[in-house]
Amino acid sequence: MKFYLRKIGFYLVAFVAAITINFAIPRMMPGNPVDSLIDRLAAKGGTIAPETRAAVQSMLGDTQTGIVSQYLEYVKNIFTGHWGVSVTFFPTQVTECIASALPWTVALVGCTTVISFFIQQLLGIAAGWRHGRLFDNIVSPVATIFQSVPYFWLALIFIWLFAKTLNIFPLSGGYDYRNVTPGFSWDFISSAIYYACLPALAILVSSLGAGVIGMRNMMVSTLSEDYITTAEAKGLSPRRIKYSYAARNAILPSFSGFGTSLGHVVGGSLLTEQVFSYPGIGQMMLQAVQSNDYALLQGLFLIITVTVLVVNFIVDLLYGFVDPRTRIQD
Repeated sequence: MKFYLRKIGFYLVAFVAAITINFAIPRMMPGNPVDSLIDRLAAKGGTIAPETRAAVQSMLGDTQTGIVSQYLEYVKNIFTGHWGVSVTFFPTQVTECIASALPWTVALVGCTTVISFFIQQLLGIAAGWRHGRLFDNIVSPVATIFQSVPYFWLALIFIWLFAKTLNIFPLSGGYDYRNVTPGFSWDFISSAIYYACLPALAILVSSLGAGVIGMRNMMVSTLSEDYITTAEAKGLSPRRIKYSYAARNAILPSFSGFGTSLGHVVGGSLLTEQVFSYPGIGQMMLQAVQSNDYALLQGLFLIITVTVLVVNFIVDLLYGFVDPRTRIQD
């Protein structure tokens, strides 16, 4: 019970600190969301009356009140679901904007992160188990090359090769918006999967390098431990030694890294979505920054923060089951 209470207390403090920073950062940025929206309205309809400005300011949140009052109102709105109106997608509510973009990011980056993790571990285990042999001599240099290649450069190469030259995958977008209507239908789902293949492939290939090399090195280090020698002396099968003794211990650092990667799924898609013009949280975040959209930025940061904290909290708890030594220390 003490272990769980300590973990819960730590993450509650982290949550309070995160939402405080989330409240402060947009207000430290230059510009004002009210002025931004007024300028956009003026560009379409000419002069804006003072009454209109007052109404817009009331709708977006009165940024002229005291900072403490703004913070208390912000905290209350977090738990009541009143996250405000987006300037970028005016007059849509922030919650509606995020709900429309979040599934795209989670489906693309989340699924790719999970698949990438399992491929990394399998390749790393195989390379470490056969270190110095042909398989290791092929996999390790290739993984090192991918580790050093910038993601955006690799993504552009994939676009040129698979979309422009071979015409296998579409160039950009999330689905065939000309011929498919969004909805829970096979036409839409198949189109979304088809359009996600190329960005998913780019993410998958670019993320393999560090994971494979890290797991391979941990396997090599683990195989030199005394308990591996003891297992061999006891006559245990190579398969059991490989997975039950070596891989189980070598995977512990990768398991922590996997938790961190899952936590950053929501916020780690900015570059991907920009290169492939893919709809999602990253694309929406950039638009919010360009429009000084405080409400939308705070909503996006809140979703990212909560995701990271919840995933890391779960990983911390599961780590005690993966590594019994953690339970003993706690």
